[in-house]
Formats: sequence, structure tokens, C-alpha cells
Amino acid sequence: MLCKLAWGNVRRAGRDYLVYLLTLTLGVTVFYAFNTISMQVDIAGIDEKGLAQVMGSMLGDLTYFLAGVMAFLMVYANNFIMKRRKKEFGLYQVLGMGRGRVATIMALETVIVSVVAFVAGIVLGVGLSQLMTFFTASLFKTQIANFHFFFSVHAFNLTLACMLVMFVLTLLLNLRVVRRTKLIELMGAERRNESIKTRNPWIAIAIFAVGVVLVGVAYYRLLRDGFPLTATDSRLQEAMTQFGITTAMVTVGTFALFWGLSGMLIKLLQSLRGVYWRGLNMFTVRQLAAKVNTVCFSMGVIAMLLFLAITSVTCGMSIANVMNENLERYNPVDVSQTYAYYTPDTLDYYKEYVNPSEADRMVLADSTVDLYPAWHGKGKSADNNDETGKKVNIADVAGEHVQIDSYLSYPLGGSNPSVTPSEMCKIMGEKLPKAFGGSNADAMGLFVTPASQYNKLRQMMGEEPVHIGHDQYLLTCDMGGELVDMYTKYMAGGHALTLGGHELKPATDKSDEDTAAIANSAMGSNPGTVVVSDELLSQLNLQPYSSSLLVNYKQGMDTTEADESIKYTVLDNLLVDGKEPGSWGTFITRSEMYTQAAQMNGLISYLAIYIGFVLVVACAAILSIQQLSNVADGSRSYRVLAQIGCDDRQIRHSVMAQQAVFFLFPLAVGLAHSFVALKVIIEIVSIFGNMSIGGTVGLTCAIFLAAYGGYFLVTYLMSTGMVQAAIATRYSE
Repeated sequence: MLCKLAWGNVRRAGRDYLVYLLTLTLGVTVFYAFNTISMQVDIAGIDEKGLAQVMGSMLGDLTYFLAGVMAFLMVYANNFIMKRRKKEFGLYQVLGMGRGRVATIMALETVIVSVVAFVAGIVLGVGLSQLMTFFTASLFKTQIANFHFFFSVHAFNLTLACMLVMFVLTLLLNLRVVRRTKLIELMGAERRNESIKTRNPWIAIAIFAVGVVLVGVAYYRLLRDGFPLTATDSRLQEAMTQFGITTAMVTVGTFALFWGLSGMLIKLLQSLRGVYWRGLNMFTVRQLAAKVNTVCFSMGVIAMLLFLAITSVTCGMSIANVMNENLERYNPVDVSQTYAYYTPDTLDYYKEYVNPSEADRMVLADSTVDLYPAWHGKGKSADNNDETGKKVNIADVAGEHVQIDSYLSYPLGGSNPSVTPSEMCKIMGEKLPKAFGGSNADAMGLFVTPASQYNKLRQMMGEEPVHIGHDQYLLTCDMGGELVDMYTKYMAGGHALTLGGHELKPATDKSDEDTAAIANSAMGSNPGTVVVSDELLSQLNLQPYSSSLLVNYKQGMDTTEADESIKYTVLDNLLVDGKEPGSWGTFITRSEMYTQAAQMNGLISYLAIYIGFVLVVACAAILSIQQLSNVADGSRSYRVLAQIGCDDRQIRHSVMAQQAVFFLFPLAVGLAHSFVALKVIIEIVSIFGNMSIGGTVGLTCAIFLAAYGGYFLVTYLMSTGMVQAAIATRYSE
């Protein structure tokens, strides 16, 4: 009997349960789909060791946090349902049903709705996970050779565990309401008068103006100062303090905007008398003013959450795309090995801060060394990394190879570089690009490389050599963006460089970025290099800084086998006359770098979408429940409007206008915050290449609008249904 009654209640009150059901279903869908990532990686043919486990673990841990967010939403939505059905539960008790039976009915209803949402969510999640497999393959640039339907027991169990926790929490809160609420409160819940509170409009307008000023100043400060990521070590603390002030200003300003919104709306529309007195606009404005007063804090929180969601998704995926698109330029060869030479600063540092005895075996490098014959050492076991004693030589796998020597732009024993970005910008009358902010570019200066090595690298990459005369130079940079633009502008302007007393003219009118990489890397290895003739370089006696050995494997050699044969090499110390002129640096294969980039791209993309989507659903659900509660509270007002002759179209228009303000205004503020933040982020990322967010913004907007707009539509349809029901009801006043 109780089961039949509970099922009938769910069917009859299905509209009240709609937001609860929708939110719960979406939660189950995304929880299941994103926790099948390990199976998606396997089906997509991605064979990087440990990738599936790492991504699965990270998304699984994140699920617990997001489940907490969803639990809060379930409680919030459940409160609306209880508010709508208090009279019904009170009527059960008047008819003689004990509180225990009422609680049992509520528990059964919660079970029915939760089971329906869980089943629907799992079905949608299974379908979504199949589609996500193709998205995963596109992220990691693989082809799906053997696609087949799959079902993840692990994802199912994890989702079920989260849902059980939310179910128990909701059930306990429902039982608490029945046990602690008095019968007279249950029966009189729908007859309580709506409380309308308005603020002094002039005070509200003043607070609104303060909010606008605070947000505007915060925007200006952020655009001027940027993020503290670009600050030097000496200014990092100050930059963090200033960024904290900017963050506080935009936060306080956002809440002030919503606090003063009601007064601003009243005064603005009252000044437009033709609009204010038209139709139900006066009623709509008064309703908005009263409701904004009670939810201004939550609207501010929603605006900030939307800002975080939009920024994290757009920025995270765009940065990952930039890194992925430039990988080929950043990694020109199969394997590279760097060697860093000791400079006077290095020796002083070891003597003073590290170990003076170590400095005794180190010697100031006065010339570069040939790395190719010196590249040999002992192999290591792939299983335990222990030395095997096997001799490994790069010549076993090497085909074409070249060594790129980089020198500092000052002679041995010197300390002041001849070519610096600041001096170049001063000559052009330009500001130093923000990409150099916080770097030691001026202290280091640009590197210097011989033309013969540069041209050999170009030939390896299938490009024609560039002629560089004795009195000419060429600027190269593989980081793209504003750095390459600055170097190109300098050369195109015909500006000279002075190096070791020699005045040099540009050999071309464009900086080279396509064949400028001097080692395999994730985000570029060449922030700026001056290429000069070998004859001139031999006369300058410059301080060696580093050498990079760039190697392509022998033709026909399997890349995986070649990587494995030298992957665990331990290089012997390179000695010159019994002393060390430097130390071995980074060794990395192109395959390894592509793997790391793919992992990073996948992690960033999935984390950004996962977090962003759940935050948007949370914001939309909170707004939806608030608006439904407002309509429920104001049901008697809508009935009065109908009684005095207002037609249904006018009433629906009023409901639409109110809900559009509550949904669109936080979204507009969140978008404004996001646009400013993204502008600064794009400037930072421009050091690695021109950041294009067009495609990402389109995808993000489509996902967000589908979720956010869907909730708005559901809220409006439910609200109009509640209004029609209130109008049709005959109260005995």
C-alpha cells in the first residue's frame, strides 16, 4: 500500500521532482563517463605505460570532491521539494497516518526518484563514454583500430557509491523535516504571506556604483600588472600582494554589484516612465527588487563560479592545444643531449654555496667540446634502473647529426652581454614584451651560434642553407608569438647589432622560428640566438654556454628499439686535461616528449571539462531551484493578477523577464571577468606561440549553453506550470 502511494505521489509530483531528477541524472552521467577513462585509453590504442592508471586515479579522486558539490545540490533541491509538499505531508497526519509511515513514504519516494535517475544516468553515461573514446583518440592523435562496446564495472561501482552517500544524506534530512516540523506549520505552509523587502534605492545605487568602480579598477590592475607568474624572484612577494588586492577588489565589487542591483533596476526603469508603466513591468521590477535582496550573495557566488568554470575550461584546453600544435617545431630530431659549460658565476656559486671541494675539479670552459665521440657510457636495466655494465654508444643508432654550440655575447672573463632584449627594444622605441617579464634575459643576453652549425641543422630538416656574411647576423627563436615578432621587426627595420666591437647588419628581414630549436623540449629551447659567420665567431673569443647534440636515427631503424637501446644510458664525466669544463644536461627523445605532451594535453583537457561542466550544472541548478522557490512563494500574487484581469501572456512574460535577469546577469558578470582574465593569460602564453581560443571557446560555449540554457528552459516551463496551477486553485480566504 505504501509503495503504491509513494509511486503515485512521484508520478503526480513529477514536475516538482524534475530539477532534482535532472541534476541527479547529469551527475551520474558525468561521473560514470569520466571514470571510464582508463578503458577509453586502451581502446583508443594509446600504449603509454601508466597513462591509464594516472588519468583514472586523478579523475577518480576528483570525483569524490565533485560528489560533495553534487550532494550539496541534492540537499538544496530537496529543500524545494519539501517546501512544496509540506501541506501534503501534514494532511497525511491529519487523516491519522503516523509520522513513521509518512517518513516511510518519503523514503520510498526518494528511492524511486534516485533509482530512476541512476538508471537513466548510467544509460546516458554508457553512451557518452563510447563517444568520448573518439574524443580521447583525437586528443592523443591515435587511430581506433578495434572499437567495441564496453562497460566499466569500476566506474559503475564508484558512481553507485557516490549516489548511495547522496541518497542517505537526502533521506536523513527529509526524515528530520518530518520529525521536527509541527503539524500546524505543515498545514499552513502555503498560506504564509510572501515577505517583500526592499532597500533604500539611493543607497543601493551608491553600492552598485561602488561595485562597478571596484571591478573596473580591478580589471585595470590585472591588465596592467598581469599575473604574478611573470614576476622576478625579488618582486614575487610584492606581486603576490598586489594580485591579492586585485582579487579582493573584484570579489567585493562583484557582491556589491548584486547587492545594489535592486535599487538600480527600480530607479532606472522608473526614469523610463513609458516602460515602467507598461503592462506588468512595475510588478516585475518590484518582484525582482525583492528577490535580488534575498539572493544577492548567492548570485555573487554563482558569478564567480561561472568565471572559474569558463576560464579553467577555455584556458586549460587552449594552453594544451598551443603546446600540442608547436611540438613538431620544439622537437626537430629523434634525440637530443645537452651539455652545460661552467661559467665564472657557476664556479663562484659552487665555491660559496655548494661544496668548495667540488669546485676544485671544475674548470672555466674556454672552448666547446665535441659531444658525439664523447657520448658513451653504461646502460641501465629498464626494470630496476641498475647499471648493467653494457657499453652504450650513440653511434650505434645515429644517422644524421649536428652539434649546436651556444655562446654568451661577451668574451671570456666578461659579464656584460653585448646583445640584450631591452637594448633592442630601446633602439626600436618599443616596450619590452611581457614575455620577458620575470626572466633573466637581460642578464644573460642573446646566445650566439656559428652559421655552419645552423645551416647543417637546416639541411637535416630539409631546408636550404642561409648565407650569412662576415658583417651580417640572423636572429632565430623557436618560441613563436611576440618574441619572434620582436626579432622580425628588429631585422625588418634594418637595425644593426654590435658584437665584440663589430657592427653587423641583418642578413634577412625575418626571424627564423621553424628551424630554430637547439634541443628537444616541451615549450621551446631557444628564446633568442644571434647566428653569425664562423670566421667572425672565431675572432670574438666568446664565453661558451652550452652545446646540444641533435641526432636522427639511422634510416630504417625502428624508433622504439632505438629509444630503448639508449634510454637508460649513464654518461661518463667528460674531462679535458683531467678537469670538468661542464656537466651533462637534458637527454630526451622526441617520442618521449610527444608522450609527455599527449599525457599533459589529455589530463588538462579532461580535468578542465570535468570541473567546468559540474560547476556550470551546479550554478544552473542553484538558480533554477531559487527561481522555482520564488514562484512558489509568489503564487498568490499571480492568482491576484489573474483575478484583476491580467491575461496569461502578460503573466508568463513577467515570469520570463524575472528569470532571465537571474540567469543572465550572473552569466554576464562571469563572462566579463573571464574575458579580462583570458586577455592576460593569452599575453602570457604568447611567449610559446600565438594562442587561438576560437575553437575551444566555441566548444565550451556549446557545452555550457546546453547545460545552462537547458536549466533555464526547464525552470521557465516548471514556473509557468506552477503559476497556472495557482491561478486555477480556489482558495477559501
